[in-house]
Amino acid sequence: MRLKNPVIAASGTVGYGQELAQKTDLNALGALVIKSTTAEPRTGNPWPTTTNTTAGWLNAVGLKNPGIKNVMAEKLPWLATHYPDLPIVGSVAGGSMDEYVEVAKQLTTAPNVKFIEVNVSCPNVDHGGLAFGTDPVTVQTLTAKIVAAVDKPVFVKLTPNVTDIVPIAKAAEAGGATGLVLINTLLGMEIDLATQKPRLAHGTGGLSGQAIHPLAVYMVHQVRQASTLPIVGVGGVSTSKDAVELMLAGANAVQVGAATFHDPASCANIAANIPETLAEYDLTWPSATY
Repeated sequence: MRLKNPVIAASGTVGYGQELAQKTDLNALGALVIKSTTAEPRTGNPWPTTTNTTAGWLNAVGLKNPGIKNVMAEKLPWLATHYPDLPIVGSVAGGSMDEYVEVAKQLTTAPNVKFIEVNVSCPNVDHGGLAFGTDPVTVQTLTAKIVAAVDKPVFVKLTPNVTDIVPIAKAAEAGGATGLVLINTLLGMEIDLATQKPRLAHGTGGLSGQAIHPLAVYMVHQVRQASTLPIVGVGGVSTSKDAVELMLAGANAVQVGAATFHDPASCANIAANIPETLAEYDLTWPSATY
């Protein structure tokens, strides 16, 4: 399918679209990625789970979500009713490969879910809690299992918390991934000088926002040199120029996350301004067809 524009609302920051829909028109999006969903409901980490940083945002929400049954019964039908033409990307998470596969299979039965996004930043409980996305063999095996179980395109969202992202990208490709999404958040921490304790109850969190944009550009460039798969660039996109920069690095589409907290209409504004930015620099955006 072809997206009407290359700007996608990233997983996590827009929930399941209902709150964002009160502040902006979701029909302006190229697609929307729902929160990463697990087999059972998860309450997430204790509060506080978020904090602002210099040019960024730290979060340790802990995959809080209502579980696949609720998503299938309530969240996705609501989106289908109110935004029937909006492509939905089902973000899959889990603590085991079997959980990933089961959630992906259920999500793909929803007519408005057009793609699967595999969040491989989750800890693998069967292997000491090491994140799925840090080991090429695990990424290839997990990707292959999901690809074999579903009949819709599978994109793998890569973690930047590795020594070299290229072998991870190649592993996802070897597993049959349709495309790649990069980057997820970077591990970080902020300490409150008054309390001498981390600002997040969990201690560490995922850093997103403008602070990580140069790294996102670099890693998209790295992966593009090694793979011809479609790439969705993520990380610090807050303007149309940020989006075009990722396109020049090798991205076919972009996701916008943290920027929506400061401006709920950021996705729509970026999408609207991309043609002007492309014209200013005499550029053409590659086809966002998958």
